[in-house]
Amino acid sequence: MLDKLGMSNQVMNPITRPIQQEMDATMKTEDVQSQPSKAEMERVIQGMNDFLKPSNLHVKFEFHDELEEYYVTMVNDVTQEVIREIPSRKLLDMYAAMTKYLGILVDEKI
Repeated sequence: MLDKLGMSNQVMNPITRPIQQEMDATMKTEDVQSQPSKAEMERVIQGMNDFLKPSNLHVKFEFHDELEEYYVTMVNDVTQEVIREIPSRKLLDMYAAMTKYLGILVDEKI
């Protein structure tokens, strides 16, 4: 209705202009930011391990060879037992098998 009266720009712009400027600034900083460096990742992981120390757990990043992706494991310090995997290794293995199977059907010539 404000559009029909020709007042939409007068009413909405003072309110939306700062929000839009903030969104534009956020988008620009996100574009500038790239992958964290290895040193930054090690610092963050060490911080998580320090946080989990009272519960006798530590975080370990492992590499899934077939998918070429990392996943997280939480390991008990005392027993060295894997408490949790995020995402689970079984799920990653199933996903790798499915992509390989679909690759045979779709991507490769027989």
